[in-house]
Amino acid sequence: MLIRWSLAVLLGLLAGLWTAQRAGDPTLFPPQEGQGAIVVHLLDNGFHTDLAAPRAALAAGDDALARAVRALPPGDWVRIGWGDAVFYVEQGPISGRLPDGARAFFRPGGNPSVVMLDPDPVDPALSPETERATLALSPEGFAALRARVAASLRLDDGGRAVVSAQRDGDDAVFYASGETFWVGHLCNHWTAEVLNAGGLPMPIVRSLTSGAVMRAARTAERRAAELDLGVAGD
Repeated sequence: MLIRWSLAVLLGLLAGLWTAQRAGDPTLFPPQEGQGAIVVHLLDNGFHTDLAAPRAALAAGDDALARAVRALPPGDWVRIGWGDAVFYVEQGPISGRLPDGARAFFRPGGNPSVVMLDPDPVDPALSPETERATLALSPEGFAALRARVAASLRLDDGGRAVVSAQRDGDDAVFYASGETFWVGHLCNHWTAEVLNAGGLPMPIVRSLTSGAVMRAARTAERRAAELDLGVAGD
């Protein structure tokens, strides 16, 4: 009886963890009637999620993120991602990178990480809808999202973002991050945290997968559209 009771409690705790989510902030998302909106895109390649944000909005101000964005090659949009400082940057065939992937996931104490800023001249709205969620944030919501990205950057003594890596023939720049990459805090966890900072409700444990983050974003997108319809109907 004690064993069965213990198993039931354990299963209940695991189920609670799996379904837990961070609440959204309705004062940040969706934009209220009459507010301007800043559009960002969530992009999913089936494994990893990136965000795409308007370059002009990211470059506003004089913090380390703004200066890093202004120094990028041309492109009206900037793709933003986060990951392991080695595995995320390398682009070889995945079959040859499995040992390094295991290291990135399971190394005791975690691994150094990087924030990717990649300028893109192509509007992400042209990406297939199956790979994209489009989100309109309030100005305050975007500012909070942007602040969460900026907080991930590791700065030098002069307050500048530290370049960690660049790839030949690629405009993406990888900046050192102060956060740790491991199986409990992966790229999709980070994306979910950034979106949650912008006001969207996001899963906690389930954001392990890109699909869970995408589903949460699409649910928020759909509910925001329903609210807009309700306002219009009034």
